[in-house]
Order: sequence, then C-alpha cells, then structure tokens
Amino acid sequence: MSETLQFVVRSVLIGVGATLVMDAWGLFLRRGLGIATLDYRLVGRWIGHFRYGRFVHDGIGKAAPVGGEAALGWAAHYGIGIAFAAALLAIAGPDWARAPTLSPALAFGILSVAAPFFVMQPAMGVGIAASKAPSPGRARLRSLLTHAVFGLGLYLSAGLLAVPLPG
Repeated sequence: MSETLQFVVRSVLIGVGATLVMDAWGLFLRRGLGIATLDYRLVGRWIGHFRYGRFVHDGIGKAAPVGGEAALGWAAHYGIGIAFAAALLAIAGPDWARAPTLSPALAFGILSVAAPFFVMQPAMGVGIAASKAPSPGRARLRSLLTHAVFGLGLYLSAGLLAVPLPG
C-alpha cells in the first residue's frame, strides 16, 4: 500500500474512531448527566444555508430548516473528524502513526476547539467562544472537554492502528 493510501486510510479510520469516542462522551453527558450537547441537525441547517449564500445567523435555531439537515450535520461532523485526523497525521508524521503517543493527540484535540470557538459558534449566532450563550463559561468548558476527549479518541484510535498496514 502506498504511503498516500496509508495516510488516507489512517486518516479515515482514526478520524471516525476519534469522533465515535467524542460521540460516546456526548451520549454520557446527555443520558448520564442530563447535560445538553450540540444538536448536529443544527450544524446541517447551518451548512444547508450555504447554498443560499447565508453563512452567519443571529440564531441557527430560528433559521428555516433545510431538507436532510440531520444527515448533513452528522456527515459534516464525521468529515470534520476525519479532516482533523488528517491534519494531526500531517503534522505529527508517519512515525507518530506507527507508535502513537498521547501528548500530540491530546494537544491537537484541545487546539481543535478553535474551530467551534471562532468559526461555528459565531456563525451560528452564539458569539465568539459562546460569548452570547446563557452560560458562556459552562459552554466553553464543555467544548474544551469535548475536544480533549476527541484528542484522547485520536490517540486511542491511532493506537489500534499502530501496526503497519499491509502493502
């Protein structure tokens, strides 16, 4: 298997695995602790409005629903996880993928919180780093912890793939 194909396969598998770990965390928060988490249907609604040239909303929950928004939101969620895994692999290199360590994955996961803080939350009407949320501090902490869990998922998923791929 070529280096490029190995990179793509690892990116997909590690990204999906890390996103599954993040989703398990979200499920624990919702069902175990009764804490509300991001509704990916709203992410799909936000992306669905792109085709109309609308990228920023006062409140995405007030925006008109778009067809297939739940599927679009979940697909985007996993696609973003794969893209983040690819970015980590590009930065950390193939040696890290063959023998993953926690520090780069955890640091990358924590740094990835910049995407919701500075892109998604402002564009969806919640302000920079959830500044317009009812409890900004709690929202920020929840985002930070969720992205740290994603980083842990990157490490765990990479560890499952640490054996060389055939080819």
